[in-house]
Amino acid sequence: MGIVLGLAAAMIYGAADFVGGLVSRRTNVLAVVLLSQLWGTAPLLLAVPFFGTALAGEDLAWGSAAGLAGAAGIVFLYRGLSIGRMTVVAPTTAVEAATFPVIFGLAGGERPSAVALTGVALALAAVALVSSSPRGAPGGIAGQAGPGGRLPPGLLEALAAGLAFGFFFISLERTSPESGLLPLVVARATAMVSVGLAALLTRRSLRPSPGTSSSIATAGGLDVLANILYLLASRQGLLSLVAVLTSLYPASTVLLARVVLRERLWRVQAAGLILAAVGVALIALG
Repeated sequence: MGIVLGLAAAMIYGAADFVGGLVSRRTNVLAVVLLSQLWGTAPLLLAVPFFGTALAGEDLAWGSAAGLAGAAGIVFLYRGLSIGRMTVVAPTTAVEAATFPVIFGLAGGERPSAVALTGVALALAAVALVSSSPRGAPGGIAGQAGPGGRLPPGLLEALAAGLAFGFFFISLERTSPESGLLPLVVARATAMVSVGLAALLTRRSLRPSPGTSSSIATAGGLDVLANILYLLASRQGLLSLVAVLTSLYPASTVLLARVVLRERLWRVQAAGLILAAVGVALIALG
């Protein structure tokens, strides 16, 4: 069940990132993050009574840490998606987001089977392939590489987001099953406060541009659903496996960017999608 939940979380995370990144091209990214978190809180609160509600001090601490990391990750990711190619930014973020939980899980004593570990290696390689493009391929949304041969637009933001999301995955996994979905409530409250303070300190407006509210609400609803699925998956499976499966979310982001934005899907990226399917199959068999 953990594998199924992890894959479902990946698909929905990818869709949320696509919508959030797209709307961030039209309005302030801090407004997108704060309002999407706010919109997602309502369905989360409705779901809380159906799960455990015994929130310990440790759960509160890990939930708060997840909120800070998640807020930073979303801000960096949406910023990267708004200025760079989605087919590069999202997968690059996912490589880091998957690698750190794997290292943490193995260091903590998790011992997946050899077959599952092979699947993990293939899945990580798949994410790297999906994030790559042939030499000389365009790097930005306007089809231009970085000036003077520098990094493509959005890549630094993608790397920062990956680090933050890796810590987000680890923090949520450390919460107790008895706490149910309450760590997510704490995380979202922490995220909203931190983003609000960031907007206040930078004097950025939190008023969304006209016509963007529905997209922001959609991104928020998808994000909270994916968070719930990941939290449940992490409690039923090994972190070193679930985090990798969840980090396959760029597959849906890339496919949506290909269909909606007509971004080119390179052969190496298509090979990465196929390799991802093989990796998932091995993890399931293991």
